[in-house]
Amino acid sequence: MTFASDLAHSVHNGDRRALSKAITLVESSRPEDGESARQLLSLLAPVARPGFRIGVTGVPGAGKSTLIDALGSRAIADGRRVAVLAVDPSSRDSGGSVLGDKTRMTRRSAEAAACIRPSPTLGVLGGTASRTREVILLCEAAGFDLVFVETVGVGQAEERVASMVDCVLLVLLAGAGDELSSMKRGVLEAADVIAFNKADGDRRTATEADAAALRSSLGISRSQVPEVLILSALEGTGIERLWATLLGQHELAEQQGSLELRRARQRTAWFESALDVALHGIFTHAPELEQARMAAERDVQIGVKSAREAAEHLVAILLQRR
Repeated sequence: MTFASDLAHSVHNGDRRALSKAITLVESSRPEDGESARQLLSLLAPVARPGFRIGVTGVPGAGKSTLIDALGSRAIADGRRVAVLAVDPSSRDSGGSVLGDKTRMTRRSAEAAACIRPSPTLGVLGGTASRTREVILLCEAAGFDLVFVETVGVGQAEERVASMVDCVLLVLLAGAGDELSSMKRGVLEAADVIAFNKADGDRRTATEADAAALRSSLGISRSQVPEVLILSALEGTGIERLWATLLGQHELAEQQGSLELRRARQRTAWFESALDVALHGIFTHAPELEQARMAAERDVQIGVKSAREAAEHLVAILLQRR
């Protein structure tokens, strides 16, 4: 057996160490790992059974990790196997990342039926890592039927996570009026379920007022208003209702056929992303093309050419090589 086929077999049999190795392989930026990663994904794609994919996003400090920990505990009690892909922001200077979510999700990190995988963004916009789609596939091939994708927080293109998951859960802070007013409209439009967290103690009244105001606002801007709930992940209040809401929405989407349509769009988005990466790789791995790309980039930087003109020039060079 080849390295890729042996690894694929172990992943499909639920070997946790093999899954970790597989994720490291597909996340690798080393050219020598590329072919093995492609073989691995080709072998596992046909056997991966899509589970329930939930994207969790929200303002910094909203308690996303604590909420996922609580939801994961509830899901495992139902007999599910839970994978958490916790995306951490990378430093623009060093490329390093904190990768701290595994330490914050204390209950899930000790569960045999759970897998927590921190991944650095490596500069990718949209709050998700560059290989998130591939890692989801690997987790599902290993038998995890519930996958949480926790993003780095609400930002310019945070709604990108919607192109990878079945449901987007937006987590807001109790009494977060200022955050709501500054939040990008796209994030609110992408949300399927909204949860106000940390609604405990004397903050509950303010949270209920914010939730009511948001429901009214969404009733004007959206044809279908998402469920807006209040809860406290720390105290465990509201978790049952949130879990039931997520399951109910998933079941309804399956019955109506909208889930398959959504996943078809996801596969299209994955293809387009992979095509961009493949085209970029052609220029990176061919020295003469890389030199042409760098020259075009310099022309754009100094204003000699527009970005579009430089890009079309590179495409022409590529076509001439055929």
